[in-house]
Amino acid sequence: MLKKIIIKNYKVFRDFVLELNPGMNVIVGDNDIGKSNLLEAINLALTGRLRGNQIAAELSPFLVNLDATRQYITAMRERRAAEPPTILIEVYFDDTDDLAPLKGNNNSLREVAPGVKVRIAFNDDFIDEYVEYIRDPTQINWVPTEYYQVEWSNFAAAAVTARGVPATASLIDATAIRLQNGADAYLQSIIGASLEPRERVELSRSYRSLRETFSEIGAVKEINNKLAGERGEISDRELTLSIDISQRAGWERSLVPHLNELPFPYVGKGEQSTLKILLALNEKIADTHVVLIEEPENHLSFSSLNQLVYKIGQKCAGKQVLVTTHSAYILNKLGLDDLILLTPTGGQRITDLRKDTVDYFKKLSGYDTLRLVLAKRAILVEGPSDELIVTRAYYDEHGREPIADGVDVINVRGLSAARFLDLAVPLTKPVAVINDNDGDAAQMLQKYAAYTSYSFISIHIGAGDEKTLEPQVLAANGLERMNEVLGKSYTTKEEMLDYMTANKTSWALTVFESDQAITMPQYIRDAVRP
Repeated sequence: MLKKIIIKNYKVFRDFVLELNPGMNVIVGDNDIGKSNLLEAINLALTGRLRGNQIAAELSPFLVNLDATRQYITAMRERRAAEPPTILIEVYFDDTDDLAPLKGNNNSLREVAPGVKVRIAFNDDFIDEYVEYIRDPTQINWVPTEYYQVEWSNFAAAAVTARGVPATASLIDATAIRLQNGADAYLQSIIGASLEPRERVELSRSYRSLRETFSEIGAVKEINNKLAGERGEISDRELTLSIDISQRAGWERSLVPHLNELPFPYVGKGEQSTLKILLALNEKIADTHVVLIEEPENHLSFSSLNQLVYKIGQKCAGKQVLVTTHSAYILNKLGLDDLILLTPTGGQRITDLRKDTVDYFKKLSGYDTLRLVLAKRAILVEGPSDELIVTRAYYDEHGREPIADGVDVINVRGLSAARFLDLAVPLTKPVAVINDNDGDAAQMLQKYAAYTSYSFISIHIGAGDEKTLEPQVLAANGLERMNEVLGKSYTTKEEMLDYMTANKTSWALTVFESDQAITMPQYIRDAVRP
């Protein structure tokens, strides 16, 4: 199993360290934070390949971290000494007896451990060319990777090949898989396991007989007659149209996957994505130690995603798995306790999340846990009307909606707010909770007593005798003002409250969309302030 990965100067990662779980690792993060780059780097360190090719053939200035590139260029143009930046990817394994040949301190930590690394650095053999390249620093715009070399070695300082790396990796990205290869391998494995030699011979003979059958079709005969008339124009040999029955294109490779009688290219994107992932797993999983899966939720409905997640869990049992995702469903189902929130320097993880909280979100997997994980700050509210009012309050306070500042107002459906706080604590995520007092503000505060000691968590409970949001907003504005905002003409507060209580979302939406000024209750105003 992989224990740790260190990445320096590779793509988005300048100086990155991440400890990995031995089983499931659910990787989440904003766009462009490096989820794909992480899987790519691990695969590169274990296989020596990038995008299916040897890394030496894929060297490019764009592999070098942009900040490191800028620092190098600035130093050169200011005529300060600077070495071209080095790319380093190190993978540390669990320390077991069978990995002793890989063990040493040939790593950036000088830690005695088993592992492998890829180092992409300037090759001194090109020193003369490099001196000429930097003669005019104003012309330096990129790192000169043409003068780089790739070193793939273990921590015992010995060069390695793919056979010398004991941990095999399978990188599965449905958007990059060409189905035919995976389908061929899978179908051929079924054929090999299911057919007796006699049956294979008979199928081969039947396939070859198609040539004669095909050639007797009238349209084919007509074409071949015309081609015979052109003899000598292109070749002195007889040119005909027929089926390729050579060994290279045998009957096994002529099979095309069909779903409900539709050829694969004609089925929906979701079905294609699912089949590609499962075919790839079927082909590779037996000999794979580390499974790297890129955003399996693409193009899938909720029910299809449910089936896929279940199958991934079954097929990858006992393997080390890294899954990148933007889906709260996948996060909840595959393992909230295995969450890694990716950052530019590493990852935040939930190591002490209560088991009952993990089980809660797994059972109610539709909850938007990922919104909390990815938000810069979250405001938790009890229902849709609260969400509208709090969003309007934030706009009134800051002149823009909260999402523009990375603040997410999340309707946590009342009783689950504490579960979200359990998730926020190990991530040190700034969270404000807004709650009705339900007639007993002190008791409501006591409900959140376990969280009030954290500086990044604040609890905001409605004050006074107004138990819920509707009377709180009415008390803050008065009957006349609410009639103006809502376009009503009620003569008593009781009538207004009856309307607001019976039409919770409607009145809140009217307030949210209104261009008229409205006074928000103090506890809501406190919550939307930084």
